[in-house]
Amino acid sequence: MINKKKFRLILTDCNSAKTNMAIDKALTLSYKKDDMPILRFYTWENSFTIGLGQNIENYSSLKTIYNDNYSKRITGGGVLFHGHDISYSLLLSNDEFAGLSVKESYERICQFLLQFYKDIGVSPSFAKDSESIQLKKDEFCQVGFEAYDIIVNGNKIGGNAQKRNKKLIFQHGSIPLYKTKEDEKMGISLEDLNINLNFEDAQKKLIKAFEKSFDAQLILSQLTQNENENLKKILEGK
Repeated sequence: MINKKKFRLILTDCNSAKTNMAIDKALTLSYKKDDMPILRFYTWENSFTIGLGQNIENYSSLKTIYNDNYSKRITGGGVLFHGHDISYSLLLSNDEFAGLSVKESYERICQFLLQFYKDIGVSPSFAKDSESIQLKKDEFCQVGFEAYDIIVNGNKIGGNAQKRNKKLIFQHGSIPLYKTKEDEKMGISLEDLNINLNFEDAQKKLIKAFEKSFDAQLILSQLTQNENENLKKILEGK
């Protein structure tokens, strides 16, 4: 393990959208510039999230369908559906990618996702590198195509978004494991590609891909006292 970059690895339970996004926010609020980088994996109850710039009042029908199990993310992008996916959140000092643009750091981070897809036997690419993909924005994450969206067999799979401030780079994303229904807003899943992985197996393969891509040593961790205190305040609306 000599010279490997150390990351805290946080594995959280299946939670509501509100709790999952509150944990993301608590981690970013608690993070200090010299802290060990953090990688978190998690799953969801049936729910949906909206981007930072979206208004939940525009999605009242979804609120009803999902019994008010929704949340606003701390990143941008469109509506994303959950419950059939595995997600990650990554926090690291912005010094880690000093000199790289947002797009360059995004591409670098996403290498572990490309490695994951390669490891399970598919050929991923970025949307910007696919001649058949026309880049466009949409209010639903899975319908739009942005430069660094991941494409498999001509289809977008999952979604990722990044946020930066003076102390850190935060990126999170989601990989759909199971097919839910025939709706372009849901996107495709690994099951649609004839790949059957449960959450535990997907998590193990993502960890392996991350360790390889980042030459990382992952140290299993829990939320700290400060992170838990910030989480409690967020959930209580303070």
